[in-house]
Amino acid sequence: MGIATELKQTPLFEVYGKFGAKVIDFGGWALPVQFSSILEEHEVVRTKAGLFDVSHMGEVLVEGKDAESYINYLCTNDVTKLSINQAQYTAMCYPDGGTVDDLLVYKLDNEKYLLVINAANIEKDYEWMKKYVKGDMTLINISNDVAQIAIQGPKAEEVLQKLTETDLSKIGSFKFVQHVNLDEIKDVLVSRTGYTGEDGFELYLSAPQAEALWVKLLEVGSDDGLKPCGLGARDTLRLEARLALYGQELLSDISPLEAGIGFAVKTKKESDFIGKSALSAQKEAGLKRKLVGIEVTGRGIPRHGYKVVSEGGEAIGVVTSGTQSPSLKKSIGLALIAADHAEVGTPIKVEIRNKQIDAVVVKTPFYKKG
Repeated sequence: MGIATELKQTPLFEVYGKFGAKVIDFGGWALPVQFSSILEEHEVVRTKAGLFDVSHMGEVLVEGKDAESYINYLCTNDVTKLSINQAQYTAMCYPDGGTVDDLLVYKLDNEKYLLVINAANIEKDYEWMKKYVKGDMTLINISNDVAQIAIQGPKAEEVLQKLTETDLSKIGSFKFVQHVNLDEIKDVLVSRTGYTGEDGFELYLSAPQAEALWVKLLEVGSDDGLKPCGLGARDTLRLEARLALYGQELLSDISPLEAGIGFAVKTKKESDFIGKSALSAQKEAGLKRKLVGIEVTGRGIPRHGYKVVSEGGEAIGVVTSGTQSPSLKKSIGLALIAADHAEVGTPIKVEIRNKQIDAVVVKTPFYKKG
């Protein structure tokens, strides 16, 4: 496949070639950017179902009677609100309110949690977590033992249901079921979550079983149009749904409030958490910059790092993500800009190849399912 062997590989690396993957270096991982084409894969997730290898994501197990209070101190959301078999989107922050990472917390049991973190941040996050360990609890990085496969799209449930007697229709959004058997594949955590703006599931299983499940799903899903999908479509899909990407919308110098994920920041929760006072102060003073949706009305596509200027030519911010939207057939992006230019309908300009191209602040998400 012409990719350097020193890159990290997921348990599915060997099957990429069989399905025609174009493999790239993604943050030190050898991952498929596409199998057929980004447009085709995007379309299949919006209309049928797509299969993604997301085994590069990190998993950390937190266990013990102090696990809950530990996670609550580490994270911005309120983990005490979780029931067993419920997941929660949250963030970890530095004391100044900047973002360490955004993550999912799964409550497996009263004293057992699974934290799912971003691939590029595994080492950094784990070191950060270890710094704050206290009381009766253990922290284990199980990333290498766990594979994660996402099946996303309107037909995802129908396809997955063919492999199990567990009634998938009973799993609500951000809920999950543990120890599910999918055909011959045992002990899978089936979670109704995803990163595409569509219905679907994320499947956590032991790494050695990943290949069998991938092949089996594509086999039983072929009549429903299930296709393997790469990172390219994952990015266009999440952008249309206005889902933040760490390293672009979220960074050590961008707070979760500025990035528009304030719903996952509970400054009113009783217990203290890292970054609480900085985030509370940001809330009270009002944000100086905000993440907004933009549409380029002139010719050109906004890309990460492009400068955003006001109508009067004053620099007001930067594009964090951008693309030609396959669903809307428009040039769209997310931009972190001065709050006084953030109102929907505000005309702005994006510097594309040394030209200032007309754009406008628009409502997000750009796309909503159904």
